[in-house]
Amino acid sequence: MHRMARCAIQWTAILGTLIGCAAPPRQSPASATPAPPAASSTRWLAAEWHDLPGLAEDTLLQAWPAWRAGCTRPLPAWSTICARVLLEPPADEAAARQWLRTHLRPWRLEAADGRREGLATGYFEPELAAARRPDARFRAPVHALPTGLAERRPFFTRRQLESEPTAMATLRGLEIAWLEDPLDVLMLQVQGSGRLRMAGPDGRPQLVRLAFAGHNDQPFRAVGRWLVEQGEVRPDATSWPALRAWALQNPQRADELRWSNPRVVFFREEPLPDPQVGPRGALGVPLTPGRSIAVDAQSLPLGTPLWLDTLEPASTSPLRRLVLAQDRGAAITGALRVDVFFGWGAQAEAAASRMRQPLRLWALWPRDAAPPR
Repeated sequence: MHRMARCAIQWTAILGTLIGCAAPPRQSPASATPAPPAASSTRWLAAEWHDLPGLAEDTLLQAWPAWRAGCTRPLPAWSTICARVLLEPPADEAAARQWLRTHLRPWRLEAADGRREGLATGYFEPELAAARRPDARFRAPVHALPTGLAERRPFFTRRQLESEPTAMATLRGLEIAWLEDPLDVLMLQVQGSGRLRMAGPDGRPQLVRLAFAGHNDQPFRAVGRWLVEQGEVRPDATSWPALRAWALQNPQRADELRWSNPRVVFFREEPLPDPQVGPRGALGVPLTPGRSIAVDAQSLPLGTPLWLDTLEPASTSPLRRLVLAQDRGAAITGALRVDVFFGWGAQAEAAASRMRQPLRLWALWPRDAAPPR
């Protein structure tokens, strides 16, 4: 059995991230630029390439598109390396491994207290049926950014926006689309972006993307954690299907469930000409399924390539690969905490919902540059 499968993970560490989600970035990805590495509590320990488990088995070339995308917004220390990433792609897997060894150096990541193991969860881009106007089926609105958001900080809570006339009036006329279930709206907000299937202006079906535009500046709280604290479900039973089932069985408490998370996310609609392109993360580049991860940007610089050593969702099979730090979230805190982007659709949702595994992490940094301290 993989060594980390025997490690005990405290439920208190897991509860804060139930439902395995990355909360959306605090600013629009379109305006985000990578900041220079700041001092943090992350400890960088020099390592050797043979320390990275599974290096010989990973298909490194699958990570190159994500790396190329990230190199359009490089940190100063990465300008030379990124030029090589863009102009000198390796021809095969052996060349890719040699490329890493030539230009980069691995660093083992630790928390300030010396911990070397953390937690990996997952997130995804929901794909949902929707309508432009409300009807008997589609009754839950998704909203664009309110104009008065900047004048009132924090803005109204979820409960206020759904139940108090004064707060509700601030969203009137800002409905982008309507979903079937308010819990679907919450899921869309928790994941930070989504795809909607609905009729276009000509009546034909179309697929559009809702991208993160801002939030109400209220704290993020996982609704799964609220259910566990209420004694309603076990800590290992907080997937989105499980939450929907609980809400159907307890309709009188469905509002209470949603209102336990006061944060509300607002969106903007974007065209989706290529369904194979992921949503933009906090780095401002499209996320790549299985290769893009969300990190705590205060602990790790966005754009950093990392070596991930964890387990497949709900499995003891190793998941070891090269990934890129291209997103962040309010629920993702500390050096040893990551959210793996699994893509879009039902399969990605299932994998992300089951992903809650122990983690070890290495950063790959240019050989001629000092790591962040």
